Amino acid sequence: MPDEYESITNRAIKAMNVPGMLPGGRLGGRGNAGIDPQQVQEQQMIKYMQMAMESCPAKTVIAGTMGFGLGSLFGLFMSSMRYDTPLTPQGAEIYKLPVRQQLRQGFKEMGRASFSSAKNFGMVGAIFSGTECCIEGFRAKNDLANGVAAGCITGGALAAKAGPQAAAVGCAGFAAFSAAIDYYMRMPGDDGASPVI
Repeated sequence: MPDEYESITNRAIKAMNVPGMLPGGRLGGRGNAGIDPQQVQEQQMIKYMQMAMESCPAKTVIAGTMGFGLGSLFGLFMSSMRYDTPLTPQGAEIYKLPVRQQLRQGFKEMGRASFSSAKNFGMVGAIFSGTECCIEGFRAKNDLANGVAAGCITGGALAAKAGPQAAAVGCAGFAAFSAAIDYYMRMPGDDGASPVI
């Protein structure tokens, strides 16, 4: 009788498309008895990858890399907008060069500005992300205070070479910016469509 009941139950579950159901419509118990060993290995790999991606060093590297990429694009764009007219001393020197050398010098300058911006953005992203992750792990909370504290530490660290007053201003400015961005990102989204005016 129990085998007949289990067979009916498995057929009913197989007919309904239940999420998390094992292949063949079998019910999985607490153990891995009904699961293919390859599926168990895949689930373990996914679990390890998620743990690695949620670790502070991984978040720091990812944020630094993404900041580096964004900074290089931003620096390239900004350097392409900058130009020297023949009326300035530097522009007059460039204007006297042949066109090929002007282009070469312009591309070198764009590359230099792009790399400099990429380094700065990457450093800011890595410091902020790593600091926020450490603070979140220490406090065991995910709230607005983590971003504000991480922003203060990041701003203070970046401006520390200019002295204590600059570090305090950097701390306050970066903390306020982080608070504004974090507050905006945590706002609940609109459920309905916004009215068209």
